Amino acid sequence: MTEKAIVSWSGGKDSALALYELLKAGRYEVCALLTTVTEEDDRISMHGVRRVLLEQQAASLGFPLEEVSISAGMSSEEYGARMREVLEKYLAQGVSGVVFGDIFLEDVRRYREDNLSKAGMRGIFPLWRREPGELARTFIDLGFEAVITCVDTHLLDGGFAGWLFDEQFLADLPASVDPCGENGAFHSFVYDGPVFGERIAYTRGELVLRENRFQYCDLMPVQMGEAVSGSQCAS
Repeated sequence: MTEKAIVSWSGGKDSALALYELLKAGRYEVCALLTTVTEEDDRISMHGVRRVLLEQQAASLGFPLEEVSISAGMSSEEYGARMREVLEKYLAQGVSGVVFGDIFLEDVRRYREDNLSKAGMRGIFPLWRREPGELARTFIDLGFEAVITCVDTHLLDGGFAGWLFDEQFLADLPASVDPCGENGAFHSFVYDGPVFGERIAYTRGELVLRENRFQYCDLMPVQMGEAVSGSQCAS
């Protein structure tokens, strides 16, 4: 008997690999991808990816997309209330678990599990305690393709924004930075891989520094420009 679950979907490599592992296990029915979208700019929270590309991801993966709108000034109480409302909706549909791509941050996992238990659900962590370097290379070896969309310049040189997540990227990362960016040094957008029905075409746009800290590489659907290749974002 399969367990119904929804996937906490950031559009990045860890959530994509967690989805892959979940589907490979064959014990779960994925009912939806759950993503928070910032109201002010209509983009995936933290990753800075346009909603239209998120929607193309979901269509390629073949799963319904559940978008939760949040605002920059939203209180933790309001955020929690919105998430509980969504979780309760899926609980009523027989969904008992939420899938996360977390790897080793104990406090993050504890926070998620505490909130889920209040809603009568549980967390599922397919990547938990796996070695980050091994995970990063597994992602690449499986045929996933991703681009770095956001860099925390307090932790990593902003010049990495716009790079492809590949062997060259891993080789050039400073030893102080986790290969999976688990501590928030960088975020990514996955545009192809074994769980995708078709490749997501995009073009790289401008580099934008926000809050004098986060370096973003804007990605646009091909309708807004011609798709490009390479490892550098236009400046």
